[in-house]
Amino acid sequence: MADDLHSPYVGRWVARLRGKVIAQGDTPEQALRASQQSRHKERPEIIFMFPLPPLVKRVMDVLPAEQEIYLVGGAVRDLLLSRPSPDLDFALPANGISLARKVANALGADFLILDDERDTGRVIVTEEDGSRIFLDFAVYRGADLTEDLRGRDFTVNAIAYDLRDEVIIDPTEGGKDLRAKIIRACLPTSLSDDPVRILRAVRLAAALDFHIDKNTRELMKQSASQLGRISPERLRDEIFKMLGGPKPDACMRALEMLGVFPYLMPELCAMKGVTQSEPHVYDVWTHTLSVLDYLDQTISALRVGYDAEKTNDMFTGLLGLRLGRYREKIAKHFAEPLNPDRSLRSLLFFAALYHDICKPRTKTVEESGRIRFFDHDEKGAEVAAERLRSFNVSNDEVERARVIVKNHMRFHFFADRLEKDKQTPSRKAIYRFFRDSEKAGIDLVLLALADVRATRAHALTIETWTAYLDIARIHLENYYEKPEEVISPPRLLDGNLLMKELGIKPGPIVGQLLESIRENQAAGKIETLEQALAFAREELEKIKSP
Repeated sequence: MADDLHSPYVGRWVARLRGKVIAQGDTPEQALRASQQSRHKERPEIIFMFPLPPLVKRVMDVLPAEQEIYLVGGAVRDLLLSRPSPDLDFALPANGISLARKVANALGADFLILDDERDTGRVIVTEEDGSRIFLDFAVYRGADLTEDLRGRDFTVNAIAYDLRDEVIIDPTEGGKDLRAKIIRACLPTSLSDDPVRILRAVRLAAALDFHIDKNTRELMKQSASQLGRISPERLRDEIFKMLGGPKPDACMRALEMLGVFPYLMPELCAMKGVTQSEPHVYDVWTHTLSVLDYLDQTISALRVGYDAEKTNDMFTGLLGLRLGRYREKIAKHFAEPLNPDRSLRSLLFFAALYHDICKPRTKTVEESGRIRFFDHDEKGAEVAAERLRSFNVSNDEVERARVIVKNHMRFHFFADRLEKDKQTPSRKAIYRFFRDSEKAGIDLVLLALADVRATRAHALTIETWTAYLDIARIHLENYYEKPEEVISPPRLLDGNLLMKELGIKPGPIVGQLLESIRENQAAGKIETLEQALAFAREELEKIKSP
């Protein structure tokens, strides 16, 4: 077992003769050719020096010496690609649950029965930073390991590593597909057996920068109509992994081309071909895909460690230079998910996917030919919320996405006024923006930057982009640097004190006056309790006087 992470051979293919490494390479073919240059008459053993995570050794130390156990699936794939693997899957002939419980006890980790019928147990290791690593122990699905591997989804996921004998078992030649960067179904029935694999194939292709084999694409198209028999939770998990991962726009484009949406999220189909007036360049669907792409670029440009001076794109460079000081705060924003199983980033991309969902049903054409979409934001918010509820996400996630879709036009109004009239938003306007959106206000800023780039595309001017960046800076500056002044001023009084001082009874007027006081605090017009009460008395007189 290659447990010395400093070994020059770890993560490489090596040719070994009588226990000694005589050559190495990036592929088994390279290692073999290199060995033949000096030992052309001998036949060396070609093996991969696995850079096994330390956690695997800890697991092996717990198990009996005679225990037959294999590392399988995505963990093997990622190790062969020298990629970090967040979770570890183990296959064994029997006693998956009992062994998982034994490992959990030894590691001081959490344990749960994942599938009692299939004898599968899960160990949950919590790291010092709060992140979790899942270790799944499952018995073979089939008569033996080979049958188990052949029954998996794709060849690149059907590779096992024998942790005792340190050899690779690859009955479907997934190693060749890894080197060729191909996603290929293990069997002709792989997709029809479990149609959610359609979504997984698209996600894997995007994550690994692979392409999907032609025959596999045909199998995906043929099985798309069977997605309806998959549980909403499994569909949700794959969709959110796609949206939270690399190339979300390419993933959605692939699903559309494969004919998946009528059986997954049929409301998306109506956006295709819906034309828009200037300054829009694309139809609604193409615009939506472009928003996903630019949102990905926007978040990437604002990640910690990004060098704005190295980009070849002038607009992205300006974005990084103008807003770069908020990188750590934006990273912290995305590190606070509403659900431990789904990232806030993926939820934002879902909202972006649905931000114009109701344009098809609200489209009107004026006599001048101008196209409008009245109330598409408010109506779209409800459609997005309905879809999320069908996926059984939490109420907090539904509400966050609903707020984003409902308010996605507000930022554009501020930027438009700055560019045309040179007017910046008032402190009161910024207070109202974040009052209505709360933490989603940060998501709205990022979405607006992506939205304007997707709207104008090649026609976007530096003047327009600068206006958007200035408005973004103003919002982020107030949110992060002036929270008590503008975003959430301290309450100077409550409803009981207000009613006592003004001699009024409980009712809507109390809440209205309290909110008016807060708005004027944010505007810098009220600073003391006396000023708040004087303002409230004046407002009450205005209300009483018709």
